Amino acid sequence: MSATVIGVLLVGSMAAGWVDAVVGGGGLILIPLVMILNPGMSNAQALGVNKVAAIFGTASSAAVLARKVPSARKALRFAPVALLGSAGGAMIASSVDKQVMRPVIIVLLVAVGVFIAVRPSFGQGSGTGAFAGAGPGVRTWLSLIALVAAISVYDGTFGPGTGLFLILGFTSLLGGDFITSAAWAKVINVFTNLGALVTFALQGEVLWLLGMGLAVTNVIGAQIGARMVLGRGTGFVRVVILVVVVVMSAKLGYDLFAG
Repeated sequence: MSATVIGVLLVGSMAAGWVDAVVGGGGLILIPLVMILNPGMSNAQALGVNKVAAIFGTASSAAVLARKVPSARKALRFAPVALLGSAGGAMIASSVDKQVMRPVIIVLLVAVGVFIAVRPSFGQGSGTGAFAGAGPGVRTWLSLIALVAAISVYDGTFGPGTGLFLILGFTSLLGGDFITSAAWAKVINVFTNLGALVTFALQGEVLWLLGMGLAVTNVIGAQIGARMVLGRGTGFVRVVILVVVVVMSAKLGYDLFAG
């Protein structure tokens, strides 16, 4: 691997860390980049490298956000669900037809974008609601378990936009603002990354040296992104969500029609 390729991968990993910390979706940057620059690498190896970098970046941004959003610690209650769900998803990843999943995800992303665009007040709340105080009721907790389980399996199987879907799910079920939802999402995303990474490692699909190198710049990008979220507020997150939805839809659409 040449110095130029390594340099491009390091910069790409930093950009992925920034996007992932703000709203999720960093894998859409890093995974294609790894595969383009390393054509001999298998899909599972590219996913494994991404998970190594992502788990460090996500954990670092989760630490920053959780310090400012104490209620995010409650998300740890869902860690076992996230861990097992993503591990199970990774085990069936090779048998899932990505051509079937892509159009479904594109429709979901477009629906999310339209919803946020026409509902400017969504995610702009006070940050309280069920996130704070006594917490949500039993029905809401069951809904949260189902949400985390479904998205965790999705992350292990396919993955693009896991953080985004978690943020929107938490905001819808618990109220409050995007920053609080982002803090919860980062905590959960650490465990979805870990579950999938363990599975890929047991399958011998992880290139550890490359992954650890990319983890360094991913953490740098994640730290910058997490601090921008806290400094610029929910309006900034809302804009980035809309941009990421457009970019992800375009990328998945291109992959679908390009075969």
